[in-house]
Amino acid sequence: MKFRPCIDIHNGKVKQIVGGSLKDAGDQATENFVSGQDASFYAKLYRDAGIRGGHVILLNNSASPYYEATREQAFLALRTYPGGLQLGGGVCPENACDYLDAGASHVIVTSYVFKNGQISWENLERMEQAVGRERLVLDLSCRKKDDRYYIVTDRWQNFTEVPVTLETLQILGSHCDEFLVHAVDVEGKARGIEVELAQILAGYGERPITYAGGVGSMEDIEILRRAGAGRLDVTIGSALDLFGGTIPFETVCLLSKLNTKQHIEVEVKMDELDLTAEEAIREALKYFGMI
Repeated sequence: MKFRPCIDIHNGKVKQIVGGSLKDAGDQATENFVSGQDASFYAKLYRDAGIRGGHVILLNNSASPYYEATREQAFLALRTYPGGLQLGGGVCPENACDYLDAGASHVIVTSYVFKNGQISWENLERMEQAVGRERLVLDLSCRKKDDRYYIVTDRWQNFTEVPVTLETLQILGSHCDEFLVHAVDVEGKARGIEVELAQILAGYGERPITYAGGVGSMEDIEILRRAGAGRLDVTIGSALDLFGGTIPFETVCLLSKLNTKQHIEVEVKMDELDLTAEEAIREALKYFGMI
């Protein structure tokens, strides 16, 4: 498991929001945190910490009066950390190369590929031709309906008929380099992860998958690691101390560093050790001489 940082931009500001509250009408969202810093500030933090593969997400649509301000913040982040960040939000073949040329390592796509409730194979082919499979991330962010997780589009507002299943991952995996999956129903709430979703995603091991949504503590990270069989990377938003939460940025950076060490597996047995998850991670890092 690696830590993947995020820079979510809404109405021209770096924010953390409750995912299910986002509305295009009036550019509304329930806010957990609004930063006084611009996007380049966070990009520099991630760059200096050596954490790669983070996500810059534009949360306004192109018709919004805030769209250009939001887009400019995204470009600030990409130029500050060229090659270290991915970009998502309204990406299509016509603008994807703008973001790649500005420094994005990958572009992240949902709504363009999932049209009218289905997979648009024509649009997926266009995206592949525009940027190449190796620079394409498919966003399978989802919400639960009728006991199944379905991909949602248009800034998580509209359900598709495409379920998040092992079969879906296998079908789409040959067309992208990675997957990003927000558990939208718990996104921004920091009250625990969607264990069932993590278990579904863990069944697929052919491409990297980053899980986002509901992480509120170091214990949640450990639950995700176990539910995801160590195969899922993690994004932490509102719970991170950078965004007003309690999880130390330094600690998750160390966690990511530990997990990049080849052939090392650390099983943190919370019931057997009189340690918090954070303390256990630090002890493991000390043991391997990494701090």
